[in-house]
Amino acid sequence: MSVIRELNGITPVIGKNCFIAETAAIIGDVIIGDDCSIWYSAVLRGDVNPIIIGDRVNIQDGAVLHTLHKRSVVEIGNDVSVGHNAIIHGAKVGNNVLVGMGAILMDNSVIRDNTIIAAGAVVLSNVVLEPGVYAGIPAKKVKDASAEIGESAHKNAQGYLMYKSWYLNDEPQNNK
Repeated sequence: MSVIRELNGITPVIGKNCFIAETAAIIGDVIIGDDCSIWYSAVLRGDVNPIIIGDRVNIQDGAVLHTLHKRSVVEIGNDVSVGHNAIIHGAKVGNNVLVGMGAILMDNSVIRDNTIIAAGAVVLSNVVLEPGVYAGIPAKKVKDASAEIGESAHKNAQGYLMYKSWYLNDEPQNNK
């Protein structure tokens, strides 16, 4: 069973129609919107400052969300995918964003709407990224903003709504 734990008198708030995997940990000052999925071994540790997640967000397997004590907050918009083993540490993420597998977003960085952060990229503290595609260490823009980038990030989040439904409905799946 997942760990959903009150800490310092603050209990996590989880929206409607969410899937929380059995091995996920959600602790303290965490607010999760509607239709979200928190996957296996993901950790949302709201012990030192808030973690606020919008609607239709998926936090994939092994991802970690945390903050600096009284110095940063995790804020994630709507229709966001946070890839496997990604780390979001006190960053603000807009709407229609894909954070790739193993990417790291450091404290007080800002990721604008309709942006893709490539797998393994590192966004340094206090950096504000305009829409586009970013890759590397430190993350640099590799592709300018376009409608297709926002649509691609949005489509990824929509796919996770389907995956979530499989787990909530516990129905056998056709791989068509």
